[in-house]
Amino acid sequence: MLEAVCERVVVAAPAEFLREGWVEGGASRSESVRNALAAAPEASTVVVHDAARPLVTRELVSACLDALLGVDGAIAAAPVTDTVKEAYPDGTVLRTLDRSRLWAVQTPQVFRAQSLRRALDVDDATLAEATDDASLVEAAGGTVRLVEAPVENFKVTTGADLERAAAALC
Repeated sequence: MLEAVCERVVVAAPAEFLREGWVEGGASRSESVRNALAAAPEASTVVVHDAARPLVTRELVSACLDALLGVDGAIAAAPVTDTVKEAYPDGTVLRTLDRSRLWAVQTPQVFRAQSLRRALDVDDATLAEATDDASLVEAAGGTVRLVEAPVENFKVTTGADLERAAAALC
């Protein structure tokens, strides 16, 4: 699907699954992104997408690319609909967060390549702590815009998620 929108696709994968044209992933998610980006030095725009979201659409990728105007990154996200609590380590509730301002971040995440390269130019420990590449771009002083994703762009992490994805493909 990404080939329909992107000029080039670089896949980062574990060494035992490498194919021609793919690159070896790293010890962390962002290290894998850094390895893939290094394989595409000509890139001026970068789309980062996780295989865990197999139902991504061309329209969502295009919407993220379109939203890149005037910012360093544009990322798919969904407004949080559940009530969210912040808690102490012992599980005691500290406070209830204002969900009207909260978004659950997804992929694709689209960046100006120079901004992402700068953000990824950190030590391996910082990369390992990052939960997404947008947070690294933000930490480097970049501006990131949210793009509302459709509900079909869910993450497959459990057996039930896999069944839901299979049903969506039928």
